[in-house]
Amino acid sequence: MRKLLLFLNLIILYSCNGNSREDEIAVAPSNLAISATVIGANAQNPNGNGTGTVNFSLSATNATSYKILLGNGETKELTSGDFTYTYTTSGTNTYVIYVSAYNSGHFISSKLSLTVFVGSSLVWSDEFNIDGAPDASKWNFQVWDPGYVNDELQSYTNRSENTIVEGGVLKIKAIREQYGKGEFTSGRLESNGKFDFTYGKIVIRAKLPTGVGTWPAVWMLGSNIGSVGWPACGEVDILESVGKELNVNHSSLHSPGRSGNTPDTGTINVPNDNTEFHIYTADWKAGSIKFYVDDKLFYTFVNSDKFPFNKNFYLIVNLAMGGVWGGPVDPNFTSSTFEIDYIRVYN
Repeated sequence: MRKLLLFLNLIILYSCNGNSREDEIAVAPSNLAISATVIGANAQNPNGNGTGTVNFSLSATNATSYKILLGNGETKELTSGDFTYTYTTSGTNTYVIYVSAYNSGHFISSKLSLTVFVGSSLVWSDEFNIDGAPDASKWNFQVWDPGYVNDELQSYTNRSENTIVEGGVLKIKAIREQYGKGEFTSGRLESNGKFDFTYGKIVIRAKLPTGVGTWPAVWMLGSNIGSVGWPACGEVDILESVGKELNVNHSSLHSPGRSGNTPDTGTINVPNDNTEFHIYTADWKAGSIKFYVDDKLFYTFVNSDKFPFNKNFYLIVNLAMGGVWGGPVDPNFTSSTFEIDYIRVYN
């Protein structure tokens, strides 16, 4: 009898539980709302303060999770509708944001357009604030005999007489003197193997040397020069001047079929460039490279994937003498100094 009662009780319990879960149906989410607040946005800065940070708030009735496509290739899956995200692409960019709210296979979707300003951030610099030799963690000396490139006349040395940081300034001094195989000495630094980058804003504050025959430059070469050679690696000349053309800055690009006497060049007059410091800038992007002096735009190069300017480059600073472009040196030349206050690279 007891066994029969136990069996009947189990049947009744099973039946009750089954009826309570029978035909359970999930309710689809509804009333999806999306709120996006760009940090620092105001009347003067409608797209934010440059940090790129956005506070998102998502809500929907009956939603148990959310998925958001942030418009830059990134996707977030969330169980809570509140989160913060930081965009990193510099400049003012508009993103189309797609949001879906879910509940057990049911979903509702919506989208919004969001414009965000991201200011440039400093990714590398040398302020030249420590007296002595240039920072060995950032620069290599190049030591060459005359004629190694461009029929130049100087011996490049690693001596402090030619290259030194002093008083917050990098000084590269060209000297007329018998040294090695040449009659001039000077200095050349490069960041190859220590810093290279793709795209960015390069800002240089410099004062040029004086004298016919001088050829100062701050420029870049493609990091793959060792495997593909020049000009396949590409060359970007940001600051380049020759003493025989007083107060003229050249900014140029060299690439296969467009090297040597390149057609891709611009010039600007820079008054007192050898007595005053000026700011030389290259703004390098996938679609263009723009060149400025003292914030004045003077040349825009239209970049594309047919050119080698879409990969890592490294920096070079040097003061050459003579050569194919510097030309004959003034017989009265004794010495002159190329001074660089800072070099900064922003993303």
